[in-house]
Amino acid sequence: MKQSAGILAYRKRGELEVLLVHPGGPFYKNKDEGVWSIPKGEYTTEEALGVAKKEFTEETGNVINAKDFLRLSDIIIKSGKKISAWAVECDFDTPFLKSNLFEMEWPPKSGKMASFPEADKAEWHSMREARIKIHPGQVGFLDQLEIILVKKS
Repeated sequence: MKQSAGILAYRKRGELEVLLVHPGGPFYKNKDEGVWSIPKGEYTTEEALGVAKKEFTEETGNVINAKDFLRLSDIIIKSGKKISAWAVECDFDTPFLKSNLFEMEWPPKSGKMASFPEADKAEWHSMREARIKIHPGQVGFLDQLEIILVKKS
């Protein structure tokens, strides 16, 4: 089973907002609703929270120095991949997007390799917007965050 680890960054500026990334590459160029994600990446034997922090930095260019990470319950998406996630409160005005690149053959069957960013946008979204933008398999992370924050208040 493939597994990924990620960070659900949130902030409170009047209303609760979460940071999501838009996948880079030609397949997602004109897609918006249902394709955004928490910053995350695949791993095998590494420590999951360490991978999540590393992927957050690689996909957004931001380093999270917080120590209070809230462990969310794992989610298994339709593809069978297990996603482990942590929520953390942090705030920065404009996400500094500096994503790693990946290579793929583009255009298809051309024999030419092209480089694309893993994420081409990172933006703060209200919870209402995030529920529309996020990949449907990850909506459960938004639900968990809201439940945790209600219990904390």
